[in-house]
Amino acid sequence: MYREIVIVGLNHRTAPVEVRETVAFNSSLLGESLKRLQSLPSIKEGVLLSTCNRVEVVAAAPEHAVAVEEIKGFLVEQESAVEHRPNEEHLYAHFGDAAVRHLFRVAASLDSMVVGEPQILGQLKDYYLAAQQAGTVGTVLHWLFHRSFFVAKRVRTETGIASRAVSVSSVAVDLARRIFDRLEDKAVMLIGAGKMGNLVARHLQRGGVSSLMVTNRTFERAIELAAQFRGSPIRFEDYPRYLKLADLVIGCAGSAEVLLGPEILEPVLKERKQRAMFFIDLGDRRNFDPGINQIDNVYLYNIDDLKSVAAENLQERSSEVNKAEEIVNEEVVAFLHWLDSLEQVPTIVALRQKLEEIRQRELEKSLSTTLKGLSDREKRALEEMTSAMINKILHAPITRLKGLSEDREEALYIDALKKLFELEGK
Repeated sequence: MYREIVIVGLNHRTAPVEVRETVAFNSSLLGESLKRLQSLPSIKEGVLLSTCNRVEVVAAAPEHAVAVEEIKGFLVEQESAVEHRPNEEHLYAHFGDAAVRHLFRVAASLDSMVVGEPQILGQLKDYYLAAQQAGTVGTVLHWLFHRSFFVAKRVRTETGIASRAVSVSSVAVDLARRIFDRLEDKAVMLIGAGKMGNLVARHLQRGGVSSLMVTNRTFERAIELAAQFRGSPIRFEDYPRYLKLADLVIGCAGSAEVLLGPEILEPVLKERKQRAMFFIDLGDRRNFDPGINQIDNVYLYNIDDLKSVAAENLQERSSEVNKAEEIVNEEVVAFLHWLDSLEQVPTIVALRQKLEEIRQRELEKSLSTTLKGLSDREKRALEEMTSAMINKILHAPITRLKGLSEDREEALYIDALKKLFELEGK
């Protein structure tokens, strides 16, 4: 049974953004990456999770030690992992109950940079769905992910962890407020009109921004988002010409390549007469070349720079976090109990089937010889009596097996049952 849950990855705590982006998975090639993951000898089921804050592999395997090493190799050997290849210090590995707890905490946004942000749950569902479509999810991960969704719902409804509307996008706008004091008279350019872009635009509007430019590779999406927030859509190929108008540029495009470098910005600063420009990079893979930070009057902030703002938010809700952790712990125990039952079920079914076959065989033999003259009513009574006897015989061992809590003890009893009743291979 491949019931060992294994998670290997890196996140905003263990690796800087320049390392995380080297192992980030291209969404257009996700299905291919999932197939490569499942082709590893030790991996039976797998899901990939790749966001601006984390890249993780969630797998079901027969044995965790081999799976951990194979997944590490899978992550490090990504085609893009060249200059900032992750090392052992960047990667973490969880297995067993620690892996289950980790995924539940991720789903409940307890492991996010911004604790309580709602976006991670939607991302988790999207990546689970992608794995389903790729055929890399089976019984174990199917139930694991659905329980993680349930845990997230419990945390949001039973605690006040989401009492303040927080997200990476809202923290980015909080940072912008600190930079400018006020946003009402600032022009903002938003690069990217996906889910993150929509959230950023919403928070910018609440923050008082009245001048918003939106650009996106698909111009229709830029038009749609700009219309929602009374902004101006700009064709993607034209946006460099409009940079001179922007005091703040926020990048949240799902792009595999850098969109802005020093060669584009240096002439822009001249046109602006060296008026300062601020850039906030929220891309899974960085949208802006870090080198632009070396240009006079250009100030670049990336996803990791939001940590201090997020930490203040966490401090205010520490008691709610404790409640959420208790819910996670409860659900981990419940899931592990279900997982243990997966090992028991085939043995219990095989044992019941073996005894039932013996009962029917011996009953048929008796009814055809010594008990040949019984009426239909007497035959039914005999059938019910022997069935009841089998149920009573099985009741104690099955109850005992289901009540076991330690893996070693459970394995010992299962092995003993298989040998005593010749159930090997069942």
